[in-house]
Amino acid sequence: MKKYLYIFLLTLVAFSAQAQNDGQRRHKTFDPVKFEAEMEQFITTNAGLTQQESTKFFPLYREMRKKMMENFDREKRARKMDWNDEKTCEEAIRRHDQNDIRMKELQKVYHEKFLEVLPATKVLRVIRAEDKFHRQTMKRMADHHQERR
Repeated sequence: MKKYLYIFLLTLVAFSAQAQNDGQRRHKTFDPVKFEAEMEQFITTNAGLTQQESTKFFPLYREMRKKMMENFDREKRARKMDWNDEKTCEEAIRRHDQNDIRMKELQKVYHEKFLEVLPATKVLRVIRAEDKFHRQTMKRMADHHQERR
């Protein structure tokens, strides 16, 4: 009888631990709204934007990011292809290159718009802060992935 009670308790503890882990994993899912808010706060702080500058800048920045995400989505849809077909792969390379050019052109257009509402020193700080935020986020994700192993 004690043996069955012991097995039951171990099973109960195991299920409880698994449920806790599952709950923690669910809380770690990507939240785009939180991500955007953290990124904007990081940029504001690192670029030294005032409240007035942020009010003028971030609507343009969000507009640019939305257009960039549309390009990313287009690129993602184009990845579904036959990787063994030379012609299909060649077309994919050309589409990828065109998408990269569109992204750079989009950045150039918006950098010009940014320069209309911020001094060049702050635009450059914004660009660097965004890069730094993404690097730190990727590092955190990699570290978190290593911890789970």
